[in-house]
Amino acid sequence: MIKEFDQVALTVDLPDFHLKAGDVGTVVDITPNGKQYTLEFFNFDGDTVAVVPVAPSQVRTISSREIAHARLLAS
Repeated sequence: MIKEFDQVALTVDLPDFHLKAGDVGTVVDITPNGKQYTLEFFNFDGDTVAVVPVAPSQVRTISSREIAHARLLAS
């Protein structure tokens, strides 16, 4: 079960926000009915690069068996 402040990975590309499947964001809000999460994405300096509403089907939990991957954020 995903809860606030969990880190999750996108399962789909979000081209309007320059985000790709696999990008990791932090859950900062969950609607009371659980049908939408708000995710915040940060760069490695800790700056916010996007705050995005998503459906639960657009994210997945991440495990300790996964590794972070760096890529340039398109502008």
